[in-house]
Amino acid sequence: MPYGWQTVGQLGVRPWRRAEAQSREGTGMGTEDTVTYKLADGVAWLGLNRPHKRNAIDGTLLAEFEAALRRVQEEARALVIFGHGSCFSAGLDLAEHRAREPAEVFHHSRAWHAAFSLLRHGRIPAIAALHGATIGGGLELAAACHIRVADASAFFALPEGTRGIYVGGGASVYVSRLLGASRVADMMLTGRVLDAAAAERAGLVQYLVPEGEATSKAGELAAKVSVMAPLTILGVLHALPRIQDMSEPDGLFVESLMAAFSQTGPEAATRLAEFVAKRSVKVTPPHETMTAVVQRL
Repeated sequence: MPYGWQTVGQLGVRPWRRAEAQSREGTGMGTEDTVTYKLADGVAWLGLNRPHKRNAIDGTLLAEFEAALRRVQEEARALVIFGHGSCFSAGLDLAEHRAREPAEVFHHSRAWHAAFSLLRHGRIPAIAALHGATIGGGLELAAACHIRVADASAFFALPEGTRGIYVGGGASVYVSRLLGASRVADMMLTGRVLDAAAAERAGLVQYLVPEGEATSKAGELAAKVSVMAPLTILGVLHALPRIQDMSEPDGLFVESLMAAFSQTGPEAATRLAEFVAKRSVKVTPPHETMTAVVQRL
């Protein structure tokens, strides 16, 4: 494991409370450690670490991921999630799946919802760096993030329907809000697989980069996000999603409240003064359009 990384197993049951006592330069790894953690310049990096299982999500990984997320909320200002090995995540570990009573399946699904809700409704923006297989539960995890960066090797699917089961990690909400219910129905009924370019066109991912560059692009975006005003972050993460579910008058009302809240804060005053004094960076045209990236791929 690279120098500077820790596994959640090294941090104990409540790693975010023991950070001061633990070294952040750990290099050992037990076979049970399924999530890696690194904090650098305010950006937390969480790595899904079951490469021999294509980062399939089992109960251990889910529990360690949720524990790591709680630490992230305390320590970081932005988060990047990625997969070690050949892919982001192949989804639910079917080897762990067995015949269950309906109530047991229900609570298993709700455990996934709880973990991903902590990610989606936390204090900091989450960016998914995607490569290779991003399917089933892996796609649900990616969709729960706020920004998704895919490299050219990434592909996306919801194969649960073809396996006689139904999604249980949030796809009905998270993926449907990105693609629309009709596209999700198509993926579940026919097993349709989207490549990275199709995913970008459909709005499933916001950034498409050449193969091998997803993590570097995600890190670049995380560095920008990490220095944003906290009240702006609050509005984007918590007000904007709720506004989408409101009527037009109610949504505009909440927008005005959020504008009043954020624009009267001390950080806004400082940044607006810098802009007026022409000391801040101006908005310029993009160096390369997304179409050019797709053509280059």
